[in-house]
Amino acid sequence: MSEHLHRQYGEELYQALCSGSTLVPLSERWAQISIEDAYHISLYSIERRVAAGDRIVGKKIGVTSAAVQRMLDVHQPDFGFITEQMAFADDAQISLSANRLIQPRAEGEIAFKLKHDLVGPGVTEADVLAATEYVMPCFEIVDSRIQDWRIRIQDTVADNASCGVFVLGDSQVDPRQLDLPNLRMQVFKNGELISEGLGSAVQGNPLTAVAWLANTLGAFGIPFKAGEIILSGSLVPLEPARAGDQFSLTIDGLGSARVSFCA
Repeated sequence: MSEHLHRQYGEELYQALCSGSTLVPLSERWAQISIEDAYHISLYSIERRVAAGDRIVGKKIGVTSAAVQRMLDVHQPDFGFITEQMAFADDAQISLSANRLIQPRAEGEIAFKLKHDLVGPGVTEADVLAATEYVMPCFEIVDSRIQDWRIRIQDTVADNASCGVFVLGDSQVDPRQLDLPNLRMQVFKNGELISEGLGSAVQGNPLTAVAWLANTLGAFGIPFKAGEIILSGSLVPLEPARAGDQFSLTIDGLGSARVSFCA
């Protein structure tokens, strides 16, 4: 795929983000699109966000758990960037219209705050642990600029890993004090338990997922930087979010996070 097409599709995705609209899947329009093509498309859209005044604050991995892969029919992780305008504090009320969310779904994650740079390839789980200042409970609200979530891996990577917004819980815990694969998460929607999962749902260990992401982005020359937030992937299935919904999650030993939605 040419640089011209990377820019064209990147601009279309950026305009879809700005207008709260969706596109026909890129993988249907250009059958030969590769993951590398998709990554360059996403970079152009991110550059447009930054030029408009946003700021990159971290990275994310998605589609890490078997439950989410089955739900989306995407069978390998995706990856993208998170920005300042995507970030919300615990117990936020998020306006679907003001944040141009189109078809949002909530997922529960563990977020990592870095104190040191990490540059792949060659990053290990031990490297991730050493570079992490603390971990936090997190809701990521994924969204897609692709019609009806009809995505292949190339579509979600091009669409910045289907990023919407994210909400960080108040608690900050040293990961060396936690058994990350065996942390248990419970997610509640409008007061009812809707799902449960373990840290091991994320590639066997959230540290493994973060190392994979560092190495994948490192191959493109993109480092993890001290101070960044890394979203490590959902422990539970995705759940649609609509105006009036209230979500909360708890993670044993780590804490809780809450988010609600309005029109």
